[in-house]
Amino acid sequence: MRSLLKYILILMVSLFMMQNLLAGTTGKIVGHVTDASTGQGLPGVNVYLENTSFGAATDMDGNFVIIGIPPGKYTLVSSYISYREVRVTEVQVNIDKTRRVDIRMEPTTLELEEAIVVEAERPLFRKDLTSTESSIGRETIEALPVEDLNEVVNLQAGVVDGHFRGGRVGEVMYMINGIPMNDVYSGTSVMEVENNSIQELNVISGTFNAEYGQAMSGVVNVVTKEGGSKPEMNVSLYSGAYLTNHDNIFWNKNIEPLYDFQFTAGGPFPFAKEKFRYFMSGRWNKNPGYIYGRKVFLPTDHTTDFLLKDDPEERQFMSHGKMYPFSEELAKKMIDEAEAVSMNGSERYSGNMKLTYQLTNVDKLNLETMYQRRNWRQYDHRFRLNPDGDYRYKQWALSTSLTWKHVFSARTFMDVYLAYFYTTFKQHVYEDPYNPRYVVKERLQDTGANAFVSGGQQMWHFDRSTLTHLFKADLTSQVNFHNQIKTGIEAKRHRLWLHEFEILPDQAVRIAPLTSFQNNKYLHYPIEFSAYVQDKMEYEDLIINAGIRFDYFNPDGEVPTNFQEPARSPKKKANSSMQFSPRLGLAYPISEKGAIHVSYGHFFQTPNYFYLYTNPEFDIDPLQSSVAPPPQSLKNTVGNANLKPQKTTIYEIGFQQQVGELYGLSMTVYFKDIRNLLGTQVFQTLEGIRYGRYINRDYGFVRGFTLELEKRYASYFALNLDYTYQVAKGNASDPNNAFLDAQANKETVKQLVPLDWDRKHQLNVSLQVGTPSLVMASVIARYGSGMPYTQASRVVQPLVENGGRKPDVFNMDLYLNKQFQIGKFKYGVFLKVYNLLDRLNELQVFQDTGRATYSTEPLYFGAGRPRGLNTLEDYYIHPEYYSAPRRVQLGVQVGF
Repeated sequence: MRSLLKYILILMVSLFMMQNLLAGTTGKIVGHVTDASTGQGLPGVNVYLENTSFGAATDMDGNFVIIGIPPGKYTLVSSYISYREVRVTEVQVNIDKTRRVDIRMEPTTLELEEAIVVEAERPLFRKDLTSTESSIGRETIEALPVEDLNEVVNLQAGVVDGHFRGGRVGEVMYMINGIPMNDVYSGTSVMEVENNSIQELNVISGTFNAEYGQAMSGVVNVVTKEGGSKPEMNVSLYSGAYLTNHDNIFWNKNIEPLYDFQFTAGGPFPFAKEKFRYFMSGRWNKNPGYIYGRKVFLPTDHTTDFLLKDDPEERQFMSHGKMYPFSEELAKKMIDEAEAVSMNGSERYSGNMKLTYQLTNVDKLNLETMYQRRNWRQYDHRFRLNPDGDYRYKQWALSTSLTWKHVFSARTFMDVYLAYFYTTFKQHVYEDPYNPRYVVKERLQDTGANAFVSGGQQMWHFDRSTLTHLFKADLTSQVNFHNQIKTGIEAKRHRLWLHEFEILPDQAVRIAPLTSFQNNKYLHYPIEFSAYVQDKMEYEDLIINAGIRFDYFNPDGEVPTNFQEPARSPKKKANSSMQFSPRLGLAYPISEKGAIHVSYGHFFQTPNYFYLYTNPEFDIDPLQSSVAPPPQSLKNTVGNANLKPQKTTIYEIGFQQQVGELYGLSMTVYFKDIRNLLGTQVFQTLEGIRYGRYINRDYGFVRGFTLELEKRYASYFALNLDYTYQVAKGNASDPNNAFLDAQANKETVKQLVPLDWDRKHQLNVSLQVGTPSLVMASVIARYGSGMPYTQASRVVQPLVENGGRKPDVFNMDLYLNKQFQIGKFKYGVFLKVYNLLDRLNELQVFQDTGRATYSTEPLYFGAGRPRGLNTLEDYYIHPEYYSAPRRVQLGVQVGF
């Protein structure tokens, strides 16, 4: 095994030294320079991008290629002896894309020597597009009513609440400046780039080239801004609140404001204007949330005999350490007058510093550091009258990267990356596990079922961290006018640490030993290595993207040899895995402004490392009802470091057509075959206790099509519309399904059923109206058909899994912006309204009715009967079942 790995490493390094690139952060410009009068190609013409070091000379036929250009808008200049200079402005360059600019030059005269200026229009179709992807520039993001990167991503065709074309969450690779930034434990991004730092966002929801790996459903690639040649600064501040008519659901009568402060600054350093530049940004956001509880109880309160008294007049309860006789009038008064506490608020700090140094004419260094800290809460319905007893969440992340770009020639360059990123996550009620406010878990049961808890708190502490060191080297070479070869290698070493334990306040030692199910701890150092080679072949009537990728993974884990006694069994080292994945994409222009593309690929992804290392001591709880499960996993499930990579095979065919100068139309049909998805296998110990072990067993498929229409800004408005029809089916939505079925003595479904996120119809509309000199208005409207749910009630057993459909959802957001300038300063005033219509979209529903608004369950318990301080009707109002209510924000900005 070691000799095979050594051979592969030598082979891939050799390929790297021979050829070229990285996960795309740059694009290229190609074109043909001709004599305007004869149409003949002009050799030796100097073509360059103004105020940059990028340029090329035309060949004998008048063709030129400029590669390695960061995304953005440029002025392309063409100069030649005895010809008038031509300046093409507003040339847009996108990540991984080829922009064609043909230039016609006129002979100069003594009377007329000034340059010819031409404004380039962004094409509404891409000739070299071989799969579905969207490139969103900073100007577009700034014009939309969006707050975060994920909101922009969810506007793209085929993306539904983070699910790319029917895939599970965690199947997307997030990249910042070409560097993978996924937290391998959870599959989510280590940090979220703020919108004010984004130069361009590239979202790939179809097949993707060999340079991208460890993803089955999509790629999100962000290129951050660099400092420009002139100083610039921008500051914005807004405040707002949730303004809704649904106080009976959200309990937010006392309006608490939200705040947001952002700034950006950049430009050259005074002592080295031509070589040394900087860009920095920062943001502070405080959102109080929209779901409120009432602090009627403290965790230390106890009401042990409340349920034992049949006569309500004999019942007593404790509030803030004092006993009260129960009455419905007093209960209502105490709830209404108790302190309101936000139960889903958040606060976030983030910052970014990017230094760019042009070391020589052929060497460029980028040093970037990003920081993020978040504190938040997630609503738990049981704690609505005891909000201090629920979990608090904290996350801290830091990343640093050093990039060296070396240009070997006008057609070959290399990128070398060194990166480090670290993230921690904490979940607890009180940070100190020995805090005397912790009480025994029995306090959570004082008021019984269907009642808000009257004391107690969550019992688990959960802490983890992920540290990743990365080396990446890529080489790009435009070997001739038709072929751009890319090759690269990447190595990552991770450090995953986790410690979770249950607090035991009634014992002298509050933390159970590591040999107990109530205490889990691990430290692992998994390793990843990958390499790829790829060729982009561009001809007049055909574009081909072909490549192959190699991935290797060493999990650094152990697995038991005897599954009847997993904790006591001897362990063996987990196996390493490797695989090759071919990729192919074709684009065939059918007219000057139209093209068809076809793509195919195999995509592998190692499961999120959570599933490899869960329950590291393989402890099985013999008294399954006595101990609460850890907060991040199910009780009596164990990880599997021998999990194989999950696999998706994707087929796609698409069509693009520009209609006139203003409209662009595209349609894509796709199919995904998904294998080796995570599931659970149920085992039984010698004592007869069932437990689940994660294995590769689930499967599914997705089919659908997308339709997109774009109208560029003209006649005071611009329009983007995309529609997705999709069917996503599988044998399980949750990897734990088989184990949960076994625990409930149910037979596991052996047929394909709609997945939990199967939304058949999704429509997104973005409209911009107005003129920059007056007021610009942007509206985003989104419609989605209902997602599936499993119907069940007391009189009807669960029918076919996910056989019912939730209500449809609809949302509309508004952004009004007025810009004006006084001297060198630019000012702006803006208004943003999210959920403009204050619509209650039902995201979760009761299984017996298929609605969030009511359930028949209270009829079986005696409607109106007090359960703790609440009635059953009160308890069955679930605010977390609904989308966020109307949010209004008013702000100002200033910059130069």
